[in-house]
Amino acid sequence: MGHFKSSLTGGSMVPFSTLAFAVCWFLWLGLGYVHAGKQPNVIFILSDDLGYGDLGCYGATKVKTPHLDRLAKEGCRFLDAHSTASVCTPTRFALLTGKYAWREPNTGIARGDQHLLIQPETETIASLMKRARYQTGVVGKWHLGLGTPPKTNYNLDIKPGPNELGFDYSFIIPATGDRVPCVFVENHSVVGYDPNDPIEVSFGKKIGNEPTGVDPDVPLKIQGGPGHKDTVINGIPRIGFMTGGTKARWVDEDIADVLTSKAVRFIEENRDSPFFLFYSPHDIHEPMVPHPRFRGTSECGWRGDVIHQLDWSVGQLMETLDQLQLADNTLILFTSDNGGAIKDTYDDGTNALHDRQPPNGKLRAAKGTLYEGGHRVPFLARWPGKIAANTTSNQLIAHVDMLATFAALTQQPLDKGVGADSVDILPALLGTAQRPVRSHLVLQGNQSRPLALRQDDWILIERFQPKNPAAKNPTHELYHLPTDPSQQQDMASKEPARAAEMAKMLEGIRAQGQTIETK
Repeated sequence: MGHFKSSLTGGSMVPFSTLAFAVCWFLWLGLGYVHAGKQPNVIFILSDDLGYGDLGCYGATKVKTPHLDRLAKEGCRFLDAHSTASVCTPTRFALLTGKYAWREPNTGIARGDQHLLIQPETETIASLMKRARYQTGVVGKWHLGLGTPPKTNYNLDIKPGPNELGFDYSFIIPATGDRVPCVFVENHSVVGYDPNDPIEVSFGKKIGNEPTGVDPDVPLKIQGGPGHKDTVINGIPRIGFMTGGTKARWVDEDIADVLTSKAVRFIEENRDSPFFLFYSPHDIHEPMVPHPRFRGTSECGWRGDVIHQLDWSVGQLMETLDQLQLADNTLILFTSDNGGAIKDTYDDGTNALHDRQPPNGKLRAAKGTLYEGGHRVPFLARWPGKIAANTTSNQLIAHVDMLATFAALTQQPLDKGVGADSVDILPALLGTAQRPVRSHLVLQGNQSRPLALRQDDWILIERFQPKNPAAKNPTHELYHLPTDPSQQQDMASKEPARAAEMAKMLEGIRAQGQTIETK
C-alpha cells in the first residue's frame, strides 16, 4: 500500500487513488490500530551527549554505527529535531512532562542528592502509557532527582522517584556517571546495598577519608579536570564526595553491559503485553570509559569507542525484538538529550583523537549553548509498515512533544493544562503531515534565561550582559537557518522588525504559560 509522504519532509507526494481510501488509511494508522487491540510497543532511547554529526547516517566517517544506521534505513531520519534544552536535566524534565523546564524553578543540572524535581501527581509519558494499559519501565540515566527535600537519603526506601511517576519498573543511575553516588538504584533500593556500610554524599565540604583527585600518588584510570577532582571511585575522580556503599559501587567499564541486559530483560518479560521502555544509556557522557572489547575500535579514541558501545547496545535491543518477533509491532525512537561536545574534563590518554569526528557536523558550537550545536540532535523513528523506510523529514520537532504524541498514539485524553508545551507530532512520524506540525519552539540552556525562539526558518537568541546578570533587557542575535545553518551571519541589524517581533513573541510565550499552536 502507499504511504502519505508530505513535501515538507523532503520526499515526493505519493497520492492515493481516492480521497476515501486516503482517509480510511489515515484513520487505521492513527485510530484503528490501537482500537483493534494491537497497541504498538514503544521504545524511546535517549542517548547522552551524542551530537548531530556523531552517527554514520548523519555523515560521520570516523566512527561506525551500523545498528543506528539500520534504524535510519528502516525508518525516518529527522533533520530538524531538538532537545528543548542544551543540557540534560531540563531536557529530561520536558521529555517526561511535556512542559518546558524553564517554566519551573530549580530545574537546572541536578546534583546527585537532588530531591525529585517532578511532583508525583504530574502526568508523565510513563503515567500516560500506564493508563493506556502498557507495562512501563525506565532503564539508565535518570538525573531528575530522587526522594524528598532537603536531599536524597540513599539508606532508606528511595522515593518518590520513577515508580511514583508512572514507571512499573526502574533501574537507574541516579544522576550522571561523573557525579556521586556511583550506585545503581532498582525501584526503591540501592542495588547491592549493605546496611552496615551506609552511604553518605556531599556536594559541599569533604566527608570521609577516601582519596580524592587532588591527593598525591592516588592511582587513577583517567585524570580529572576542574570540578572533577573529588572522591575517587573505580580509579576515577568525581563531582562530589561519597563514603560507604563500597559493595554497591558500579564499575564504569561494565555500565553499558549492565544497562543493556536490564533493558533486554524488560522486553523479554513483557513480550506478551504492550510495553513502553524509556531506555537512557549512559553513553556517551563523561567519564567515557569503554569496555575493553570496544577500545581502539574507532579512529577517535575513547570518545569514538563509546559511540561504538552505544551502537552495540541499541543493536542488542533490536536483535531482541527480532528474536521475539516483536519488531513489526514496535515503534522505536532514538535521539540524544543535547548536542555533542569535545570536552577535556577528563584525560583518558586519547583526548587528542576525540575531535577527529566533529560531534555536531557543520552546526555551530556545542552542548550548553543556544546555537544549533547545543540542541539540534539526531532523531530516528522506525515502525515497520507505518513509517516509510529510508526517508528523511525536515519537520521541526522536539522531545517535549512526546507526551502529546503518545497520547495521540494510544488515544488517551490529556486534561487541560497537562503537557502545556507538547505538540502532537504523530503525523510527522507517520509521514502524513500536510503542514508543519510545529510553527515555533523555545530552547534553553541550563537555566530559565537566556532563551532562544525558533520560528519557522528563523532563530532568535537572547544575549544578556555578561558583567551584569541582573540586566533585564537582553540584546538579540538572529539567524536564517536554511541559508546559514552554521549561524555565521547575525541578521538582527538587517532584520530589526523581525527581531523585535520575535522578541515580543518570546516574552508572550513566557507570560502565557503554555504553547499555543494554531491548527
